[in-house]
Amino acid sequence: MKLALVHEWLTNMAGSERVLGAMAELWPAAPVYTSVYAPESLPPEFAPGSMDVRCSWLQQVPGANRHWRALLPFMPSAFESFDLSGYDTVITNCHQCAKGVLTPVHTRHICYCYTPIRYAWEMPHRYLAEAGPLARLLLPPVLRRLRVWDYVAAQRPDHYIAISRFVGRRIEKHYRRAVDAVIYPPVVTADYAPAATREDFYLVVSRLVGYKQVDLAAAAFTELGLPLKIVGVGPDEARVRAAAGPTVELLGWRDDAAVRDLYSRARGLVFCGVEDFGLTPVEAQASGCPVVALGRGGTLETVVEDETGLFFAEPTVTALADAVRRFAARDWSVEACRANARRFDVALFKQQLADFVAGTAG
Repeated sequence: MKLALVHEWLTNMAGSERVLGAMAELWPAAPVYTSVYAPESLPPEFAPGSMDVRCSWLQQVPGANRHWRALLPFMPSAFESFDLSGYDTVITNCHQCAKGVLTPVHTRHICYCYTPIRYAWEMPHRYLAEAGPLARLLLPPVLRRLRVWDYVAAQRPDHYIAISRFVGRRIEKHYRRAVDAVIYPPVVTADYAPAATREDFYLVVSRLVGYKQVDLAAAAFTELGLPLKIVGVGPDEARVRAAAGPTVELLGWRDDAAVRDLYSRARGLVFCGVEDFGLTPVEAQASGCPVVALGRGGTLETVVEDETGLFFAEPTVTALADAVRRFAARDWSVEACRANARRFDVALFKQQLADFVAGTAG
């Protein structure tokens, strides 16, 4: 089987890049087609000598590997420009435009889908509300054209794998496509372990952007007078700081080792966003750390209520504060958290994906 992988862009290390790394371990001979590549911002396993990365014409644009977001309007054309006719199987690792590649009839196209484009389908009004006046004027027709292209491109894969049942429902609604399987993104659970004792602080690990609702956590813990540490940076930092009282500490960016240490010691992880899957609750549970989460989205599939965490129903300070009080009044099993996290281990991801690819051959 001659197989190729297609990835949106390789400019920084995030959740989808970890998935790509696991895919590349399964098929080490597979080239990776991507729009823009910045190897200096990635771990050694993504370096040119370790991974066969093949870039689109966008790589030739000056400054593309630093300002790739400005190139988003050109990415549909970039992915359609790849010649993938020499492959039996193409796997697109997609949350934006990668699924739009063109493949001939003899090539099986499997899309591992994180979500239909969020700002085009699920949150256009929120994104527009947070944009500047000029962007609010210019973006609506751009988004309409993007939705048309995205729907057409979504018909090109032969098979869909969703990262959660929640995302599967989005695919069926927006793309009118059936989902063939749900395979959760992988976590290397062996990298996480609990500390000998839990400390008396709660933890948020998140980009500081509006839909993550980190300001909600800051406001609730200010009202409760309980210690909260927030790891993350982003454009919403000023709003989070404005909501944060003396018990809330913004730590900024921290590397993976520092985050693992915080998971291992925290009393609980606080998770206020509606996520497609949500890696941080799984990482926290792998560290023996239970979770207080908004009861929506992919978190309903990764946290077991009353065993590894609690949900709050509405994104309000009152609802979150009440959930934290109930959470603090209970004892939580470290081993129950770790056992639940093992359902998402990288070894299981690789086995399920390999089995799917083998099962759809022919």
